[in-house]
Amino acid sequence: MRLEYFELLDRVEEIDLEGGSIRISSTLPERSPVFDGHFPSFPILPGVLMLEMMNQAAGYLLYRRFKRERFVFLGGVKRAKFRRMVKPGTSLQITGRITHDGSGFFIAETSLKAGSESAADAEIILIVQDFPTPEARAALARSTDFLEAASPVTA
Repeated sequence: MRLEYFELLDRVEEIDLEGGSIRISSTLPERSPVFDGHFPSFPILPGVLMLEMMNQAAGYLLYRRFKRERFVFLGGVKRAKFRRMVKPGTSLQITGRITHDGSGFFIAETSLKAGSESAADAEIILIVQDFPTPEARAALARSTDFLEAASPVTA
């Protein structure tokens, strides 16, 4: 995981493309410039990055479902709850499950756990469309190669 580059997911543990669910593991780095500012002398993972982790997990599920041919981006967040602070070095489990599929947008129930404790959950709205440019498509493929190489599942 590299917080400052928004590379927030480490490894796909389970993915069910037809059933619409995913489980991803990730470990926060001990040091990051993000922690230097949030907060000095009391580093915690910003809530906005917790949301982004859940968004990336659900987005990756759809990206794979569409055989890497469609662009997925965040369309909205509903009912987000932050239940505990997450500190550097913590191992996380991020899950997502598609609950709605219609007219180019999807809704996913997502959660983020630190060990067995819930740290956050949210309903994420995702929009799926054609890639804006061929370069964007190639860049996204390159940026997810490491995730697929580190994952035991091939769906």
